[in-house]
Amino acid sequence: MTRFDTYGVVVTGGARGIGEATARRFAAEGAGVLIADIDEESAARTAAAIRDDGGRAEHAACDVADSAAVDAAVARAVAAFGTLDVLVNNAYACSDHREDFSEERDEDWLRDLDICLVGSMRCSRAALPHLAEAPGGRGAIVTVGSVNGLSYFGNHAYSAAKAGLVSLTRTLAQQAAPLGVRANLVAPGTIRTPVWDGREKMLEAAARAYPLRRVGEPADIAAAVAFLASTDASWITGVTLPVDGGILGSNAGFTDALAAEFAADTAQA
Repeated sequence: MTRFDTYGVVVTGGARGIGEATARRFAAEGAGVLIADIDEESAARTAAAIRDDGGRAEHAACDVADSAAVDAAVARAVAAFGTLDVLVNNAYACSDHREDFSEERDEDWLRDLDICLVGSMRCSRAALPHLAEAPGGRGAIVTVGSVNGLSYFGNHAYSAAKAGLVSLTRTLAQQAAPLGVRANLVAPGTIRTPVWDGREKMLEAAARAYPLRRVGEPADIAAAVAFLASTDASWITGVTLPVDGGILGSNAGFTDALAAEFAADTAQA
């Protein structure tokens, strides 16, 4: 028997990248997984690939900005698996970074906030009554945030939305606890996902900034999500777990500047 046998799981933005890796991880551990994604064709392909590998998976077209679509996706998961035990809030939007803050656009902020933050609220609101009915207190919400919500890495609107998810997770943890449902957040650093396709040089440069000297892989985040969703984490709720290769604990710019100054002083001595 594997960790998520008999579970029903919804993964938003599950067609590719972190969402796909997470869906595959749950399916590999026995769960039935609904891949909810605005790109229905890609969601269908991912679900079919999981089934081809012997897993249980369905898909649903789902725009998390649309409450009706969210409600329908949750209902489809319950109908398909007979239960909903885990919601993974992974869908996101990320507007372009603007060096000049005076050029920030209302429409970018409204979109990023609506998809990342309000979208996670919509999904959690729809799922919570079903999660509360999950047997054995195994109901859980795991939200995929970002180190951008914890420190400065650019992409201002996206970062603000991800910071909001930290607060939302604390709120959900308190609201859901009496129902036996836990809520936690994983905050990834730079992850090698399709959004980086064609920009391998940027990933190589980013890797050098990480203490572990590599960027993350989708499977790194999927593993953390699966842990927080599992009964192994049954006494953990309301936390933000960085999965970041150590980047939040480092200050490369400061230490590099001191190292350069130290080298100059040594050379003069």
